[in-house]
Amino acid sequence: MRIHRLPTQLVNQIAAGEVVERPASVVKELVENCFDAGATQIDVEIEQGGVRLMRIRDNGCGIEKDDLPLALSRHATSKISSLQDLEKIDSMGFRGEALPSISSVSRLVLISRMADAECAWKVSADGTETDFDPQPDPHPPGTTVEVRDLFYNTPARRKFLKTEKTEFSHIENLIKKMALSHFNIGFRLLHNQREILNFKPAESEAMQAQRIAAVCGSAFIDNAVSIDVSASGLLLQGWVGRPTFSRSQADMQYFYVNGRLVRDKLISHAVRQAYQDVLYHGRHPVFVLYLTLDPRLVDVNAHPAKLEVRFREGRLVHDFLFSALHRSLAEQRPGQAVDRSITHETAVDPEPIKRDNGRLESSKSYQSFSEPPQQSVLPLTVAEEIQAYARLYPQETDTVALPEQDYADNKTIPPLGFALAHIHQIYILSETKQGIILVDAHAAHERILYERLKRQYHQGSVPMQPLLLPLKIQVSQSEADWVEQQQDFFTRLGFNVTRSGPEAVVLRSLPALLGKADVELLIKDLLADLAEFGLSERVLEKSNEILATMACHGAVRARRKLTLEEMNALLREMEKTERIGQCNHGRPTWVELSHHDLDKFFMRGQ
Repeated sequence: MRIHRLPTQLVNQIAAGEVVERPASVVKELVENCFDAGATQIDVEIEQGGVRLMRIRDNGCGIEKDDLPLALSRHATSKISSLQDLEKIDSMGFRGEALPSISSVSRLVLISRMADAECAWKVSADGTETDFDPQPDPHPPGTTVEVRDLFYNTPARRKFLKTEKTEFSHIENLIKKMALSHFNIGFRLLHNQREILNFKPAESEAMQAQRIAAVCGSAFIDNAVSIDVSASGLLLQGWVGRPTFSRSQADMQYFYVNGRLVRDKLISHAVRQAYQDVLYHGRHPVFVLYLTLDPRLVDVNAHPAKLEVRFREGRLVHDFLFSALHRSLAEQRPGQAVDRSITHETAVDPEPIKRDNGRLESSKSYQSFSEPPQQSVLPLTVAEEIQAYARLYPQETDTVALPEQDYADNKTIPPLGFALAHIHQIYILSETKQGIILVDAHAAHERILYERLKRQYHQGSVPMQPLLLPLKIQVSQSEADWVEQQQDFFTRLGFNVTRSGPEAVVLRSLPALLGKADVELLIKDLLADLAEFGLSERVLEKSNEILATMACHGAVRARRKLTLEEMNALLREMEKTERIGQCNHGRPTWVELSHHDLDKFFMRGQ
């Protein structure tokens, strides 16, 4: 077959395959156009799950009459005009493909009016990009796009659509996500003439919390930590759920980059690392987060649907996200003030970032949001911790009087109160100002020991263990290049590994704590992470696993009777320990029952 030029409508239909997957895809593109038009109110009307009708109306700036035919033409846009604009995109749309792609697989009507125009103008399209004849229309200032009979001329695509209920659920979830990206805009969603959602513009923090509660549920706000952290041109704001408030699926995770909802592997990896040792196995965190940075440092032109982005300094962004989330979760302790937000600049930039024309020339990774490390001896046993608690254990289990505290003065009662009893030799019952608290003694002591061991281990130099016989490991050429380029990285981790050939490396020593690990597999995993993310946390994960096992074996066991002094000592340690809300395996360590909860059990005050 000879080479020939494809018809315009067929070209647009091919492009539509990348942009228009289902009715929700159409709604997404059109609502993003409303954002760019500066709208403060967006109404979305749907019929039959979007297959019959999708009507999106806004009160934005509108479109000039003479520009209406161009708006329905391929690669015509008002968002960019040069390559320089493409490198610093601050709008939602920029390709100039959405409207012609949508019109090629549907019957589309575009009506728009400028604020100072005498009337609105309407054009209709079927994807051919010909015979555009604007007609006057009594439309208020703003723009309305009607999309009817989606995929009417491509029946093969129409067969892949799901039921009306399923397709509309995708649209409803999309509107909720987009409502979280722009609190200053009102959203109204109707399906078959019935109002489903109605979000008023949320300017105050209280109204924003109400919108988040409407999308994520009121329980999320009650169990969320507010975040506001900035450093070196990066700003992270939003809410993250406490580890105890998690889900079995990753279906309540909203991340926005410069107002754009994205799904990114680097971001997911950073969040997963931050929740690493506080989340129960198989559970997923809940969060609504907003990352703001210079548009020149992020490439949004990486996916036709604009759901993926690429960061020019991926390592910088990853470490910033990890550090901010890791520290915010660590700082949640019993008895904290009501204001849980983090507003101070807590990221530590070890070396100023040199910029040239707005671009990052070089940067070092963010350090953890913690105090500068202090050198200390590394203890690899928890026996002394158990002995400290054992000293409090009397030879005879006599009844011990309550701590000499003035309970009438609430100021003397610590956040976790004072122990009253050791129930079933497992749970500590404690009385507080607000009610009572039950503590799993083993789980709480396990977290205390684990955090102490981690701090002591990672603040000291990593002890290295030489191998009796050097281990030769076969790797790819690119992985061997990583070993050669990242010698400092491996040395800091406690590895002595060098290149010994085009596709081979030799390991001569490793961290003493990992003496029984499968080091060959570990080295290969490290190299795979370096190639994928530019960093690796596998050694840290492996070390933490071993420290967690040590802490678990060293913690007080169930069925061991504790005295009041021992229990109160444990409670005081809990109040000083980071991430004390969960044990090393993600299980909760304590629960609280308020006076109101206790009154409800006995119907007091009803």
